[in-house]
Amino acid sequence: QVQLVESVGGLVQAGGSLRLSCVVSGGTFSRYAMGWFRQAPGKEREFVATINWSFSSTRYADSVKGRFTISRDNAKNTVYLQMNSLKPDDTAVYYCAGGTLYSGSSSHYSYWGQGTQVTVSS
Repeated sequence: QVQLVESVGGLVQAGGSLRLSCVVSGGTFSRYAMGWFRQAPGKEREFVATINWSFSSTRYADSVKGRFTISRDNAKNTVYLQMNSLKPDDTAVYYCAGGTLYSGSSSHYSYWGQGTQVTVSS
């Protein structure tokens, strides 16, 4: 059984930084594409970033490009999301996800974490 556990998010002021991590167990982490998605109150879940299994490719939503960085450590079965220059609009529940397809679509991910709250104050 594959399990994804995100780190605790937090409250940060606008312009600040936060790093999320997600540890995967019960599966072959190195074979998964990993992604981060987020859902703000009253909005649909949206794509944030993804990284393929071989580290060779990453993709970002336009809204976070240049501010967020996705990375992974296959030896630790962990994927990270470094978030810099945070804005109040980044406030959301953030989810990590794993799947066999490198994609920005949530429907292509089979495994999901429980979500972690990130709040950015103005």
